[in-house]
Amino acid sequence: MTAIRRAEAAWEGDLITGHGTVTAATSGAFRDLPVSWAARTEASDGRTSPEELIAAAHASCFEMALSGALTRGGTPPEHLAVTATVTFDKTDAGWRVVSSALTVAGRVPGIDADGFRTAAEETRDGCPVSMALKGNVKLSVEATLEV
Repeated sequence: MTAIRRAEAAWEGDLITGHGTVTAATSGAFRDLPVSWAARTEASDGRTSPEELIAAAHASCFEMALSGALTRGGTPPEHLAVTATVTFDKTDAGWRVVSSALTVAGRVPGIDADGFRTAAEETRDGCPVSMALKGNVKLSVEATLEV
């Protein structure tokens, strides 16, 4: 089954002093979230950025993929807490998303720390958002098994 999702964005003004909004058009989960250049490169001041939205997409994709992998391996998780930290930086080639660092802590009965770490590392490379970023963005994962 093919899934198609849509977001909409609008912008007013020049890059530096202008501002815009982004809306989750398919789900309606959020509407008119404010965005600005300053939110990307300085303080967010209550505004979001494409990089924060990429981080949200990466964290949520990774947690679902890791849950699936652990379940298929016979050790379904009780709880996973994932953070994705996306870095936007000026490079010689201009502004780029340069990395997405995932951290995951999980309660997973029946698995040891090495098994959890291995599952997280395999998922880092295999979740759909990771695959979209791979080759363009440095990906990393740090996994901690809670007892």
